Amino acid sequence: MMGRFFSRRAALTAALLLTLGAAAPAAHAADVKVMSTVALTPALGELIPKFESGSGNKLIVVYSTIADLKKRIEAGETADVMILSRAALEGLLTQGKVAEGSIVNVGSSYVAVGVHTGAPKPDISTVEKLKATLLAAKSISYADPAKGGASGVYFAKVIDRLGIADQMKSKTVLVPGAEAGELVAKGEVVMGVAQASEIAAVPGAQVVGPLPGDLNSAIVFAVGIGSTSKDPAAARSLIEFLTGPAGSAVLKSKGMDPA
Repeated sequence: MMGRFFSRRAALTAALLLTLGAAAPAAHAADVKVMSTVALTPALGELIPKFESGSGNKLIVVYSTIADLKKRIEAGETADVMILSRAALEGLLTQGKVAEGSIVNVGSSYVAVGVHTGAPKPDISTVEKLKATLLAAKSISYADPAKGGASGVYFAKVIDRLGIADQMKSKTVLVPGAEAGELVAKGEVVMGVAQASEIAAVPGAQVVGPLPGDLNSAIVFAVGIGSTSKDPAAARSLIEFLTGPAGSAVLKSKGMDPA
């Protein structure tokens, strides 16, 4: 009798432990550090909770401009996953900062003009019409070139090329990162220039279109694994998620062309 009792008790204990083990989160759950360009802030804001709930891993994300992140990585800061321009990642690869064979394109976006939702879209279909539109605008915002934002650096060169830098100074509001679309949505400026994905993601702002002709500038964003990542498997799982169907759908909804 006692033997049967202890056998039954052992069986029940084993079943309970199996049940608790099945209900517990994955033992391999990891903290994954991500360094990402601000251009992907809208998309990652939606994707992070989905990835975390599906994988059990926790993402620790650092956002900044491409130039700033590249400088920090070159100085020794690192991450499991780096999301920058393709060109920046390939440069870091040559320095041994990115794992060989890990770089994958995520999507692309172009430098765009944006205005408040519902406002008439200005004609920027030619270089001359863009110039006239900029001169007529009461106010405009774009990323401060001194901060290294790719769209701001590029657009400052466009204004110089158009020969209107002096005329634009008094009505320009420079922002540190991707906030130009937000200022447009709030009505604080009439026009904003940023990555199309950054403008499209802001409620109250709408994309007018890309810069015309040979002024048009597209940027390819890519993702890579840091060469010193302590959990490359978790890093790869994030990359697969970002470049898979769920990630591509969100990127597209945020105004970016998935890879």
